[in-house]
Amino acid sequence: MSGSTTAGARLRVAGVRGGTNRWVVLVVLCVSLLLVALDATVLHVAVPAVTADLRPSGVELLWIVDAYPLVCAALLILFGTLGDRIGRRRVLLIGYALFGAASAVAALADTPLVLIVARALLGVGGAMIMPATLSILRDVFPDRRERAMAIGVWTAVAAIGAALGPVLGGFLVEHFWWGSVFLINLPLLALLLPLGRLVLPESKGCGDGPWDVLGALMAAAGVLGVVFGVKRLGAGEGPLGPETLGPLCVGAALLVLFVRRQRRRAHPLIDMRMFARPTFSVSVGCIVLAMLALVGLELIAVQYLQLVLELSPLETGLRLLPLTFAAMAAGVTGSATLRRVGPRRMVAWGFVLTAGAVLLLVLMGQHDRPGLLTTGFVLLGFGLQTTLFGAYESMLSEAPADQAGGAAAIGETSYQLGAGMGIALLGSVMNAVYAPALTSVRGVPASAGSAASDSLGEAYEVAARLGGPAGESLRAAARHSFVHGLHVTLFVSAGLLLLGALAALRLPRIMECPPPEAGEATGEAREEAREEAAEEAPEPGETRPSRAREPRPPQPRRAPTAARESSEAAVPAGRGSR
Repeated sequence: MSGSTTAGARLRVAGVRGGTNRWVVLVVLCVSLLLVALDATVLHVAVPAVTADLRPSGVELLWIVDAYPLVCAALLILFGTLGDRIGRRRVLLIGYALFGAASAVAALADTPLVLIVARALLGVGGAMIMPATLSILRDVFPDRRERAMAIGVWTAVAAIGAALGPVLGGFLVEHFWWGSVFLINLPLLALLLPLGRLVLPESKGCGDGPWDVLGALMAAAGVLGVVFGVKRLGAGEGPLGPETLGPLCVGAALLVLFVRRQRRRAHPLIDMRMFARPTFSVSVGCIVLAMLALVGLELIAVQYLQLVLELSPLETGLRLLPLTFAAMAAGVTGSATLRRVGPRRMVAWGFVLTAGAVLLLVLMGQHDRPGLLTTGFVLLGFGLQTTLFGAYESMLSEAPADQAGGAAAIGETSYQLGAGMGIALLGSVMNAVYAPALTSVRGVPASAGSAASDSLGEAYEVAARLGGPAGESLRAAARHSFVHGLHVTLFVSAGLLLLGALAALRLPRIMECPPPEAGEATGEAREEAREEAAEEAPEPGETRPSRAREPRPPQPRRAPTAARESSEAAVPAGRGSR
């Protein structure tokens, strides 16, 4: 590898390569990720308050919700590869500043347009932060066993942020106003910006050749088109409608051209040969399948808790906390599990456990069963986090160190694509089962039944306007149809998860810990050489006698470092690196 560290002095002071302060770096990276993950879900429960205050149109409300994930997903590859070129720490710090400024604007927005722009800028900042956290983690933890532990913490924090978003958002909306869901970012960013500048190491990729600006823009536009089209499908638009088919076709075409361009370039943004490695490509596919099965299901589950069980937003968030705690446990224990059972069994059994949890939740009905829900959510959180941990760790370990930013961007993009596809696919399944049952409810006019078929919330509003026996009949039919649609969706989700378990069988059986790659193995040697050169260099105005003619005494062989000893000890006898 030709990856190089560009802040040797900072690394030596912080002890990142070999001391305990690399765990301080991990804490900073995890708090950074927590901010981005929180903002992905914290606004969901504040949408009614935003609607009442700003009075957005239907299209404006859609963009208020979707601007952040759309822009973030589109720009991950651009900023991930840019960090490989100009420095991952630099991109991360700029992302902090932009995220903070956008949070302040969003909190004080007084029109829908201002809030949409602020949400888009939050997406830009999130796209700068997310791949940088994972690529810096890859550089700071060259030893795979320690890196596995760090990735376990990282993935657990991502789950915590996504799950705590509705809880925190519900609390803030109930006690303050909707803008407070954005203001909570500012104190953390005020701490992160100077702390990150102080303790985070700077690292780059090889930097050979010019940065492919056109390719980066093609990737951004392609991902934006595909994700936007998929989200329109999830919103109930027809697959052949111009607002769905157009972005999908344009986005797919741009991504195909991007791949062809990268294959032809001598110095590509992303080395497409990584996808020829089964471990890398299968890991990416497992991330997509896991998110495809989960996110759409999670959205429907939130509707079930609020509209069928009639829980408040805060109570809904609290019901999801067992899922968060289980995900934390899976992340913390993931490193030991990976070493014990290997990537193949870990990812495959994680999928199977998640599928079992999903099938258990089929027993949910129109009445609250807290024990069943808690058990199902615990198994769901543990199984899914086990799968994502094994897939992320395998993907990142398989990628070359100097392309860590691009690999992290691919992983995060696949995460976002899987989430968007899950909402579209499972939402379509839900609508296909839910809507037909409401078109012929006895005593309900056909127009009212058609309006109620849009969503369960809409059905409740129509039933309230009808009143009397007709309203009660429509409300009962809508609840029954929604629960039936939820059961069918759970079966589809379980099928997708079992498909992921089959795909995981192509992963390696064991977690191999080869010696550090060339670029990583010589990192300390390069630092020591620079230190020796600095010590031997004369001060300004000082001359030293040349030692070129003096014979240099033989130097004793330097003892291997502890990190190298631990890596070499982990290689099984007779087994080389893959």
